Amino acid sequence: MRSDESGIAGRTRRTRLRTALAAGVALAASLAATGGATAADPGPGPSARSQQHVEYFDRDGHPRHTRVPAPDALSRTERSAIAGDGDVVPIVQNGPVGTKADVVFVGDGYTAAQQADFHADVRAKWAEVSKVEPYASYKNLFNVWAVEAHSRQSGVSGDPTSDVRRDTALGSSFYCDGIERLLCVDTNKVEAYASKAADPDLVIVLANSTKYGGAGYNDITSPSGYDGIATASSDNEDSSQVVVHETGHSLGKLADEYWYDEYGTYTGAEPWESNISKLTAAQLGAQKKKWYRWLGQTSPDGGTVGAYEGGGYYPRGLYRPTRDSIMRTLGREFNLPGREAMIAGFHRHASVVTSPTPTDREVRRGQRITVAAGDGVRLRWYVDGRAAKQGHDRTRITPRALGVPADGRPHTVTVRATDPTGKVRDPQLRKLLTGELTWRVAR
Repeated sequence: MRSDESGIAGRTRRTRLRTALAAGVALAASLAATGGATAADPGPGPSARSQQHVEYFDRDGHPRHTRVPAPDALSRTERSAIAGDGDVVPIVQNGPVGTKADVVFVGDGYTAAQQADFHADVRAKWAEVSKVEPYASYKNLFNVWAVEAHSRQSGVSGDPTSDVRRDTALGSSFYCDGIERLLCVDTNKVEAYASKAADPDLVIVLANSTKYGGAGYNDITSPSGYDGIATASSDNEDSSQVVVHETGHSLGKLADEYWYDEYGTYTGAEPWESNISKLTAAQLGAQKKKWYRWLGQTSPDGGTVGAYEGGGYYPRGLYRPTRDSIMRTLGREFNLPGREAMIAGFHRHASVVTSPTPTDREVRRGQRITVAAGDGVRLRWYVDGRAAKQGHDRTRITPRALGVPADGRPHTVTVRATDPTGKVRDPQLRKLLTGELTWRVAR
């Protein structure tokens, strides 16, 4: 902890994502109504209107759940103060907003004099998160933004002990609900700050602290379009694993793969999440369901993909793909089905191919068209729908070089991009790994 002294395509993609999320929520509600709790339901508890469901992680790396009081609605005065506080600062820019997955960090416990420290901490934390696969292979799909929030005092409450209180912009506090490592925030204030960013897809609260801890608010669907909030300590590398796990929920739509013994046997309907199932390995293979394409494959988190009993909070009646992935224990890797879901999640927010050459205006026959795509992405060019072999995998080319004739007739140039990775096997998910851009060529 530091002291004071020391675009259109994107909007369409987001519409599809929010429609899918709404369908998932509706499905979960239907399953709960017809067959008991879904696997993502942590069980009975107080009213969701007065309580928030949060996930936290003790030093043993195993996640747990609890419910904490929901914050009061913001007053008009508070909203006005937040609107006038701080700036949105670009940290990593790989393309226009709407064509990339936009990660928004909101700082807490940083005074006005410490905002440069906050920016540096965002860079460091993103570097830690993006070392983890599949982030490491897809870093070019992300933009990263720092939303400044000026706190009156440096640091956060509950650090180092439960009696410590600090006046901060988001009210970050360890010992939340009496749990030392649970780092809670005022989620209404987080939403107000995060909404300053143009199009937040993933929101992370970075608390100015060296203390290990964090939290995941996975029941929150924001009006700004993101799903869930993760909290983490700025200067504790282990807290980055909390963030990675939480993005498994928000980006990958993955279920937790751990359980509570007291939950007994699951008797509800088949869960909608892709990484838990009521089906055994033999049934998955015979019925061609969920992760059947990965059965028997060696997984990066160790062992082989199969169906291991226990997951979705239930020790019996539900199965997970591998013994111990990061969706069960921090410090592990995503398993093969988890990586597939994460890559698909990245592409729900980010385009496979982008271009600084506008597609809403004509290009000249001799004008260079430039596109950007990740390593290994296959690019194919077309003139009036016909393949132009001379353009294979070219990121810069002119319509003339592609063979557009100077005949005074209207023509189009199209680039189609495909990510050929073998890490995504589901044909429906593979559709997310393709994209195209088209330009009209001036007569």
